[in-house]
Amino acid sequence: MRGAARPGDGLGEQLAALTRVLLDAATVEQALRQVASAAVVVIPHSELVSVTVRDQAGRYSTPFQTGAVAAELDRAQYEAGRGPCVDAARPDGPGYTLAQDLSGTTPWPQFAAAATRHGFGSVLSTALQPAGEPAAIRGALNVYSHRDGITEDDRHRALLLATHGSLALARSQAAEVAELRDAHLHRAIESRDVIGQAKGILMARQGLTAERAFEVLRRTSQDLNVKLADIATTLVDRHRRVPPR
Repeated sequence: MRGAARPGDGLGEQLAALTRVLLDAATVEQALRQVASAAVVVIPHSELVSVTVRDQAGRYSTPFQTGAVAAELDRAQYEAGRGPCVDAARPDGPGYTLAQDLSGTTPWPQFAAAATRHGFGSVLSTALQPAGEPAAIRGALNVYSHRDGITEDDRHRALLLATHGSLALARSQAAEVAELRDAHLHRAIESRDVIGQAKGILMARQGLTAERAFEVLRRTSQDLNVKLADIATTLVDRHRRVPPR
């Protein structure tokens, strides 16, 4: 990863390098990829790292992981609806979830069985929390290690990295809102144009005023329980298919 931190660097230098990389990232996916890649370097006892994303509909996904097993362990939690990364990514979830010994009693038996089967006994999931409420997108930075492998220093470093991940998700949320706003504006312009065309057709065919033509469209929309723009689109399409006399 360009500008990535090296194991010999101090933590401050490593995070500064990561910040520069995130600023250069063209997409949020690239930014989250850099956060996960940096976690392997910055967190001494990390064996596997993944990023969980929870969308507005409550669906979970893993856009990036440093190994296929990490994706498998994340998926086990999504399917069960329970697990440290699911808990940390929930809107009402904790700031982080740490389990040092998954071979013992845990709230997530299905996930714990999968993790220990692959030789991983510890997991740390740190919430990614974009600023602002309600957040449409949330997530978690997940660190997998061997039994009792995650230290207090690892946790502090994960929390710092999660701050960077939260900034990446905040960018994603802002971009999503802007995209939706543009799409809504585009649809509104299209609707206005097609309604104007439909009014013109009625005015020409039936000698109606603009106000009366709009009233006909509005009443038809109410009677049929169909959106006004859809009624207008149907009228315009049929008009185009009828050859001029």
